[in-house]
This record gives sequence, C-alpha cells and structure tokens, in this order.
Amino acid sequence: MLQPIANCLPKALYYQRNEVTQEAWYYFSIAQPHKSLPVKGNFTAGHLTSASEFKKQLLHLAPGALYSGSSAQLERMMQRQLDNIKEVQTVDFVGYSAQHKTYLLGDYAVHDGAVLEANEEDYFEIGKLSIKSLQRSIHLHISRDAEAQDRSWQQHLWSAFGAPGYVALSYWFASLFAEQIRAEQMSFPFLEIVGEPGSGKTTLIQFLWKLFGRDYEGFDPSKSTAAGRMRTFTQVSNLPIVLIESDRETKTGNSAHVKSFDWDELKDAYNGRNVRTTGVRTGGNETYDPPFRASIVISQNNPVQASQAIMERICHMTFTTHGHTPASFESAKKLETYEMEQLSGFLLACLRQESQVLDTFKAEADKTIAWLLQQDGIHKPRIAKNHAQLLVAVMAMSRLMRMSDGQFDAVRSCIVAMAQERQRSISADHPLVQEFWEMFDFLDSLPTEAVRGTLHVPRLNHSRDKQLIAVNLNEFVEQASVHRQQVPPLAELKKVLRTSKARRFVDSSRVINSAIKTRNADDDQGKAVRCWVFELA
Repeated sequence: MLQPIANCLPKALYYQRNEVTQEAWYYFSIAQPHKSLPVKGNFTAGHLTSASEFKKQLLHLAPGALYSGSSAQLERMMQRQLDNIKEVQTVDFVGYSAQHKTYLLGDYAVHDGAVLEANEEDYFEIGKLSIKSLQRSIHLHISRDAEAQDRSWQQHLWSAFGAPGYVALSYWFASLFAEQIRAEQMSFPFLEIVGEPGSGKTTLIQFLWKLFGRDYEGFDPSKSTAAGRMRTFTQVSNLPIVLIESDRETKTGNSAHVKSFDWDELKDAYNGRNVRTTGVRTGGNETYDPPFRASIVISQNNPVQASQAIMERICHMTFTTHGHTPASFESAKKLETYEMEQLSGFLLACLRQESQVLDTFKAEADKTIAWLLQQDGIHKPRIAKNHAQLLVAVMAMSRLMRMSDGQFDAVRSCIVAMAQERQRSISADHPLVQEFWEMFDFLDSLPTEAVRGTLHVPRLNHSRDKQLIAVNLNEFVEQASVHRQQVPPLAELKKVLRTSKARRFVDSSRVINSAIKTRNADDDQGKAVRCWVFELA
C-alpha cells in the first residue's frame, strides 16, 4: 500500500564544494503544491543520511515542508537522485575569478566580454564550465537594459566635481580590472578621498557605487575586528573596498586613547598578497590565506598619516567646498536622484570592453610612467607607476565616456598634480614629528634662569657634538608637562620619530656622556644618559 512520506517534492540539483575549507553541499529544489516557485537551498551529507536531520533542514528551508519517512526510505530516494549528480565549481566572493577568467556578479556573469544570465538552478554555464558564487551578503542590482541607461550623469558629474570627479570614476573603472593589472604590473594603487565636511565625498562615492549596482558607501575598519576586516577584504574581487572615517587617531591634546586602524595592515594588499592568515578546521595544519583581489578606497576628513611605504602606495585626492557654485550644487543634487536602474548598466558596458582596456594598459603603462617621471617634482618610480595606472585608466575610459579633449587634458593635469603632491608629502616629516621638533626647540631654548642662574644653554640636548641632537624622551615628556605642552603618547611618538627627515634619525638607544649633567656641577647623578640621537641637517 502506498503511503505519503512528504508533503513536498525535494529534488537534488547538483553538488557544490568549497575547496579551501573542504565544505560541501548538495543544492536542492523543494517544490510545494501551494507555491508557484520552488524553494532552493543546501543540504549537507549529514542531512541526507539521517531522516531526522533531513526533516529539520527541509522544514528550515521551506515553510511547512515536512518529511515523515524513515532513514531507509530517504536512502533509497537519495540513491536515485544523487547517482552521477552534476558538480558545480564555486568561489566564495563576488567579482572576477582569475582562475576562470569570469566575472560573477549575482544574476549575471561576464566572460570574454559576453554577458550571461544565471540559469534556473542558480549557476552559470560557460562552455563546459559550471560555476557559481557562494557569496550572498553582497548584492549587485545590475540593469541589462541598454535603452534604460541614462548617460546625462556624465555632464552632471563633471559639473559637480570637475576633473577630480572623473579621476575618482577612473579609479572605480580601473578597479574592475585590478586582478589583471596586478598580474601584469605586480601592483595596484590605493585611492584616498579626503575632504572637509560638506565637500561632497559621500555624494560622490555613493553615486559611483550606483554605477556598479550597489547601494553602499563603505565600512569603518576601526569598528571592526581583525577577523571581520579579513572577511570584508575577501568578499569581493575587482571591486573597490571603501574604508570610511578610519582616521580616529589618538588625540594629542590629552591622554584619551581612541581605537585607530593600523594602515600597515594594507601593505601587502598593494601587491595582491593576503592581508591575514587564518586556520582551517580540517583537523590538520591547513591555513586559509586568500590573495587580496579587490582595490582600496580610503574616505575620511583627514589625510592618512602612516609609514612612508603606505604613503607611497596611495593616490591622494582632496575635495573642498572652494569653487562650489549654484550650478555645481544642482548637479550634485541630480546625481543623488538617479535610480540605480538608470546607471548600473555602466558596469556591464565597462566589462564588455575588458580586452580593449587591458590592451591599453599593456601598450601605454610603461610610456606613461616614463612621461610622469619627466614631470617636475616627480622622481619616485612607485609614485609615478601608481598615478600612471590612473592616467592609463582615464585613456581607456575616455573611449567609453566620449570625453572631450579639454576634459581629458584637465583630468591628466589633475593626476600630475596629485603625483607631485604625493612626492612632496613623503619628502616632508610626519605631522607628529614636526610637532615634536617644534616643541623640542621651544623647551631646549628656554633660559636656565627658570631653574638656576641666567645661562642660555640647551636643556634637553645632551650631545657634546654640535652636529647631533641627543634627547631622552622621558625627560622631554617631563619638561613638556612642566611647561604645559601637550605631548602625544610615547608609543605613538616612537613609531614616527624613526622616520624623521629634517633631522635625520640615527639611533634610538645610544648611551651619551651628557653635556647637560657635566655642566650641572652639583648633579650627584651619573653623567651617562640613554638617548634618541638625530643628525642636524
């Protein structure tokens, strides 16, 4: 006698596996009589070998779906369905898969310039390749309707932000090919968008995201754990990762400590190497260290202050309210009103040009680097290379955007100025170092009559050599406190003092025969002092 064992029809569609974590799932379609569309979801091997586990997962995926059969009945059903089941390859990110030379963008994929739609079973068939993305937390809402695309935004973007707006757009554009560019040129720069409140940073970034079908601005790394940042950094490939409001540095005016982001975490991302390694729960010693596949945009009110290695990796842009007009304000408002459906086809239009864009980079990159190094004030090869990649991106994008010669020249001049500014900024001392030397000069030159007598002799410089400065940092902090000077925490200061350029850093722990203690005849302490030593210019 026949008896029902389920009030739905579960059907195994295919097998999918994450090769890194060794996790695997069977993807099922669950049809129900009262639902027009089936529910789809994953079952593990454990779910399919136990009637009780299968029942729980079925009910979890499909509301009201029940299985009342035995484990033996489940096994017979699975024997039929899982025999010679199709296998689908997976990636755990959204964007470009270098291994498969394919962009996986939610409902669409792009392979060799051809746009493909996911089939009814939620994967893409590209020749003999069957592939899908397991990433579900990032949603790209992309319009394929070319007729619905409104290109009037180009003029409004220029009116609102001018050449800097197009430079930012060119970085978003180049990010779509970051993996290919890194494979060819070994690196891809970071972009820093800095500006005072009201300068339009948020409007610009949110608009650029609309062009890529994402309602988003960015995330604050200082509010995230290291594990959380790693997950964010590995969620996308050939798309920007925007770090916002991450400039909460320790306040130099008091002892309050504010959690801040260590920019050196990003150093390896420049070359596409992994930013963090984690263990994999396999029972062995396997680790998970995925390469960095995305690009980095930094958006905040204050410029990044970091090591020279990080500063050289950044293309810096500053937005101000200077030059804002009623017309630019209206254009900025118009950019905010565009619907994503009007703009997001731009992403597919860019990816259709993949071959031409990469040909442009191969043909123009070296020539553009050489040209930039010939410009006044640019002599660091890395700075020239980073800004050359931006400029070549503008060349490639100009064909898609139909930029006028005047617009192209203005954007090129803007990028040259950015490179020159970056060269100047890394040649100068860190702001904390500049502040330290201003304070040191003030304290060291105070007349000794504040202590004893009226002699004008150094009070902090222990060096007998007129070409050197030897300062004990604890004494410096003590004297600064006496004279009500606000000193940053020593830990912060020690990090940056080693980079001092105006007075070149020599040593951080040299024992000095102190000129100050020798001069103080009644000083009953020893004359040897451990100092930081710097060379006068």
